[in-house]
Amino acid sequence: MSVPFAITARHKGFNRAEIVDQNFTEFVQFWQGDAYAAPDDDAPVLPGSELDARGFRELFESQLISRHLDLMARVLRVQNKVFYTIGSSGHEGNAMVARLTRHTDPAFLHYRSGGFMAERFRKLPGMDPVMDSALSFAASSEDPASGGRHKVWGSKPLWVLPQTSTIASHLPKALGTAVAIEQARRIAHRLPIPDDSIAICSFGDASSNHATAQTAFNAAAWTAYQKLPAPVLFVCEDNGIGISVKTPMGWVASNFQQRANLDYFFADGLDLAEGYAQVRRAVEHCRNTRRPTFLHMKTTRVMGHAGTDFEIEWRSIEELVSVEATDPLLRSAAIALESGLYTKETLLALYEAIRKRCFAAAEEADRRPKLSSLEEVMQPLAPYTPEAVKHEAERSDYAERRLAAFGSAEKLPEVQPPRHLAIQIGQALHDLMAKYPQSLLFGEDVAQKGGVYTVTKGLHRAFKNSRVFNTLLDETVILGLAQGFANMGMLPIPEIQYLAYFHNACDQIRGEASSLQFFSNDQYRNPILMRVASLGYQKGFGGHFHNDNSIAALRDIPGLIVGCPSRGDDAATMLRTLAALTQIDGRVCAFLEPIALYMTKDLYEAGDGQWQFGYPEPGTAMTLGEGRVYGEDADDLVVFTFGNGVPMALRAARDIEKAQGWKTRVVDLRWLAPLNDAFIAEHARMAKRIIVLDEGRRSAGVGEGVITAIVETGYGATPLRRVVGADTYTPLAGAALLVLPSEKDVVAAAAEMA
Repeated sequence: MSVPFAITARHKGFNRAEIVDQNFTEFVQFWQGDAYAAPDDDAPVLPGSELDARGFRELFESQLISRHLDLMARVLRVQNKVFYTIGSSGHEGNAMVARLTRHTDPAFLHYRSGGFMAERFRKLPGMDPVMDSALSFAASSEDPASGGRHKVWGSKPLWVLPQTSTIASHLPKALGTAVAIEQARRIAHRLPIPDDSIAICSFGDASSNHATAQTAFNAAAWTAYQKLPAPVLFVCEDNGIGISVKTPMGWVASNFQQRANLDYFFADGLDLAEGYAQVRRAVEHCRNTRRPTFLHMKTTRVMGHAGTDFEIEWRSIEELVSVEATDPLLRSAAIALESGLYTKETLLALYEAIRKRCFAAAEEADRRPKLSSLEEVMQPLAPYTPEAVKHEAERSDYAERRLAAFGSAEKLPEVQPPRHLAIQIGQALHDLMAKYPQSLLFGEDVAQKGGVYTVTKGLHRAFKNSRVFNTLLDETVILGLAQGFANMGMLPIPEIQYLAYFHNACDQIRGEASSLQFFSNDQYRNPILMRVASLGYQKGFGGHFHNDNSIAALRDIPGLIVGCPSRGDDAATMLRTLAALTQIDGRVCAFLEPIALYMTKDLYEAGDGQWQFGYPEPGTAMTLGEGRVYGEDADDLVVFTFGNGVPMALRAARDIEKAQGWKTRVVDLRWLAPLNDAFIAEHARMAKRIIVLDEGRRSAGVGEGVITAIVETGYGATPLRRVVGADTYTPLAGAALLVLPSEKDVVAAAAEMA
């Protein structure tokens, strides 16, 4: 179906949104087809269609709401009453997906989802898609999705988890959510949604090429190949273009139609009467088979990518006219008239009534409160309730599960002799998994092998494959799975095998996991405790992928908690607090495990055993921000450090005392984000001299934050030196130690201050 060229041919000076708007009115006015007698509500809207008349009317209204929200945004943006103009025009057929799924099917939507949202709003009475959307467009603090922090499609009661202007980074967590729905059965976890739910994920044809999308498709197929359920509905809304780059004709079908273990369906998203049955088949297939399903939906894009995209500057008028002729609202208008459900007059009256409703809502939203203080903006980013976290971290009401995990009372870790870091982390993980039956530990090599460094040894035997399991070698998928499990109320403990590998998937934490509380106004939380084998000084093998000191990438993520123990007892009490932070405040946490200290037993001399410690009994935990101090009364020199730097500084302190006669206090920060500025200032205040020992790189580590805390709290006049890593990648073998701080460097820095 197309529109006569005479209707759509406008000269270049016209606003294309105005033309699309006029096209609808003129199409209805000039329509000359024959009409059937209006069908009953339950009868097909047109002969042969599986869509009934009631369904068509509601879908059509949802399409019109979506369109008029777009038109309203284009008009009011220039008046600074609306702050977002990426629209859904041409994609309104996605309303069919909303109608044919449930409001309890978690949905991860791209930004052209106005039709989907308008239709899903019907699932619960008393909700208003127009006003809610208008509040979001206006960045009002009363926006029920994000509290005015961003224009997002989201709703807590409708299970639409908000995404920002995402490209494809939401696909891994959508797959993770689908896997989590099925995982719940294996661990007897009660889901917050029905057991036969599916996860819905929409994106554009251009986004389907993104590496993050491809990793999700691959992982979905990898899962299905092993006959493991993964009920995710990937909805590729193919409009043939990504901003200005055209998708080759037929590319999406060619790329996905024959993929094994990713079941392909096509639907015409431009035609409600035709496409409805096609969408239904895909949805029912996904729900019934529990297999990953790829729904290729034909759409178009009218009015440009966004309000700032003046297509006439880079597209010919003939091409624009051709695209506008495929507007799905014109086909819906034809169905409305041909079916006899509407006359020209009643259809135009409905069109204008919805326009009026959208503009009225926008004007009202403009009068509603906006975020007006930094405190308001940041309020949902990093919630922290210290007393509740402390109580949860110290809770020890799981004695029977502990005994089952460790095997017997004689094998409990607190009755064992002092042990080194790797053993104590493993024992603490046994403890956590006994305490939290909903916890899952997963990653590369973590199960039967027990991890590359045997840190997770015994966990698979104790908790079986349903709770401790290996994943495919893909950090993006590992962190996507973590978000999915967290969305479904579980406690994911993903392992990233090396810190360098985290950078392959950083956006899953930065752009997705850590942003969810912020952009949902703390309505959605995805608590994650990410373990990462980290830092430098490895012996035996290395290179920069196994000796990575890129800590700044983590410290730069808003809301992320980063802890780094240097000894086993600290690791146990820190892990208890991190787990409590996930459960009480929904926080995303990174636990950095210094690889070089995993097996370290001695401190000063071989065989002294002074870097082995007893296991702290349940009921004890470390407070967020709490450091550890060695040499509390020493103030000749204070060394601030963490991780590998702690035993290094303690050894250097003996040499400094011999050379300078100074008593040295070593301050182990333990928490790298957020830094405890007050704690740092307290020890800086008492110092005659300060060294900041930071194995991170000179241009981007932890030391800058420590020095800033010292200076901003008034102790910047104290003599200070920084001992820090070089701005280089870490080389292989002994050369690695040339680029990292050493004990000799600490002693030399003290000598300079002497």
